Amino acid sequence: MKTESHSINDVLAKNATSFFIPPFQRAYAWGKPEIERFFSDISRIIESELDANQQDKQEHFFGTIVIKEEKAGFANKSVIIDGQQRLTTTLLFLIALRDTETDPHKQEFITNTYLINNSSTFQDKIKLKQVTKDWEAYKALVNKSQPNPGIISNAYELLKKLINEKRSLNPKINFEHFIIAIQRMNVAVIFLDERPFKGEDPQIIFETLNSLGKPLTLSDLVRNFVLLNMESNNQSDIYEKTWYPKIEEVLQDYTSEFFRDYLQYKTASSLKVVNDSNTKELYQQFKDFVENKFTNHNEFIDDIIRYVKWYKWIINETNIDTISKNNSNDKEIKELLRNIFHDIKSEAFKPFVLGLLEYHQYSTENPRLNDELLISILKTIRTYLIRRRVLGLTQGENKNIVTLCNRINDIATGKVSMIELLTNMFYKLRLPNDSEMEAALRSMNFYEELKQYSKFILGKIEEHNTKVSVDFRDQRITIEHIMPQKLDNNWKAELGKNYEEIHKKYLHNIGNLILTEFNSEIGNKSFNEKKMQLNQSSLNYRLDIINRNVWNEQSIIEHQKNMIKWFLETFPLPDQYKDKNNWNTNTVDPDPDANVELHIFDKIIEVNSWQDVFIKFLKYVKESPNYDFDNILNNQYKLFKRDDVILKWSSLKKLIESNRDLENRYKTFDGKTCCKVKDPNDDLLFVHINISASTCISRIATITEEIFLPSDSIKIKLK
Repeated sequence: MKTESHSINDVLAKNATSFFIPPFQRAYAWGKPEIERFFSDISRIIESELDANQQDKQEHFFGTIVIKEEKAGFANKSVIIDGQQRLTTTLLFLIALRDTETDPHKQEFITNTYLINNSSTFQDKIKLKQVTKDWEAYKALVNKSQPNPGIISNAYELLKKLINEKRSLNPKINFEHFIIAIQRMNVAVIFLDERPFKGEDPQIIFETLNSLGKPLTLSDLVRNFVLLNMESNNQSDIYEKTWYPKIEEVLQDYTSEFFRDYLQYKTASSLKVVNDSNTKELYQQFKDFVENKFTNHNEFIDDIIRYVKWYKWIINETNIDTISKNNSNDKEIKELLRNIFHDIKSEAFKPFVLGLLEYHQYSTENPRLNDELLISILKTIRTYLIRRRVLGLTQGENKNIVTLCNRINDIATGKVSMIELLTNMFYKLRLPNDSEMEAALRSMNFYEELKQYSKFILGKIEEHNTKVSVDFRDQRITIEHIMPQKLDNNWKAELGKNYEEIHKKYLHNIGNLILTEFNSEIGNKSFNEKKMQLNQSSLNYRLDIINRNVWNEQSIIEHQKNMIKWFLETFPLPDQYKDKNNWNTNTVDPDPDANVELHIFDKIIEVNSWQDVFIKFLKYVKESPNYDFDNILNNQYKLFKRDDVILKWSSLKKLIESNRDLENRYKTFDGKTCCKVKDPNDDLLFVHINISASTCISRIATITEEIFLPSDSIKIKLK
């Protein structure tokens, strides 16, 4: 390895050198902030040049570029191991400068000096070969053609705008000043020694380098691991013919998630959700698996590509591929996948269902799952999930469902059924029986507490009763309150003297709700007017309403019974499980909700679970003037070894966008999940509650020590 100092101008102006950005590199990623910072550095150099009082003109250190030299005929090919964002931005700047010039000689100077050379083996003699995703747009700009919209063309347009604005603000600035600025942008160029005994492994160097403050994704690292040690021609061939079109182009933003879920399925073990803080940890686990499992990288590529299509069926809400040759089965499988992963939004079952699809589609080594068995399994999973969601249960799923991946072969060979697996989990992962569901549905605020799932549930009930699918996802299909949200005198008379109590108790109950196609048209009309309108509905729900003469407490209770009965028929359990305790009573829950009491000094604080203990303790500290809660908020990593134990809504909602399961892993100090808080402001605090008893105690002990709270002032007692 040798390091030399050069200006970015000297690097790019080499006539006998072409630059190759290998396919393991990420596509161009600089946005407006990075480009404006780049141009600000250019501007400072120009202003220094124009300042007659400055003897030593300003220069700028532009960072590091790592190059591995290869011979390409009589010319040199510089493979860019790191620094492609800097090089690409500089070249886009030069193209923009060229295109803002009217002098053809200056335009030609830029094209011939920086953009093309006669020894280049790339198309149109272009000096820099971009990654596949950026190549067409970059090539169009070099050739003065109109590029397709995208990040490359956006950067080019922004740079043109900045150049023009700079000139308009100071007419003294000319073409030469911009070239001088490029000549004073210095880089440290690291040349890697190709001799293997020198130990300069490009892969290790790539993993070590900081990619301009933009963390490498798991997808970036895996791509690098697979391709980097190949010759550049082989890299291009495999990337452009296999890796990009068969993996990245298919999965796009889901590629990193796919690698994690593939590994979870293969190892039947739970891995962390992909984020910037744990990418390298996940990558190391992935790398170890590939090196132990496969004899070479081509074998790994062949294996993983098989799973891309199946994973696409999981992540895409609509699917035009053929899963089953039987049209009816094909339609049903696709709808079940959509229910599980888009209507219910389960993350936990992705690796498991990926495995089911392998056994259904690919039978070379495995016993095959036929259509009927796959449909039956997916229905059981859907029932398991929606029953648990009605009860607000999600805790433990992501960690434990993935372990069932090693039982798929047993399911396929008939040794065990899906229902047996799901009813043999510990209590917190139980499959709620009919009695538990009836009790919950009778008393719960179905309309508000189940906003995420209510239309799905009612749509599936309608479909079950009529055998005709209902497009419950259509915004024109809405949930209607029969007894309206505001009572007029007619409705008060309809309900009787206890109308206030009835209204409060049953307004959002499942017994007062139906699915309709014309919610806004029904509104607060009288019951008879609503019946007349419902006569025009095509949905079966209306029949249970229009046959009644009045709508009062008794009517609501009767409709409630019907709705609950239909729910249990739509998401059914086999007879032997309907009234059974559907969990393994011999297995100790690794994180049971103990019956506990929290004592702080002489005050007894009512709590219902270990997560409640932690929330109430934090709330006490926050509300007490004697303790510095902000210190806890600002030093979370030091205290808890993670920085997301307490989050503001502004941060949490961004995490939820990429992982819906987090909605149920955080609560406010009032014990509400985010979906139950109306219009939360950005500063509202949420506490991570997906914790065990030992974690709860450990966190409280750490905080106690940090704020100098006497250790004997906190007591947690089991009742």
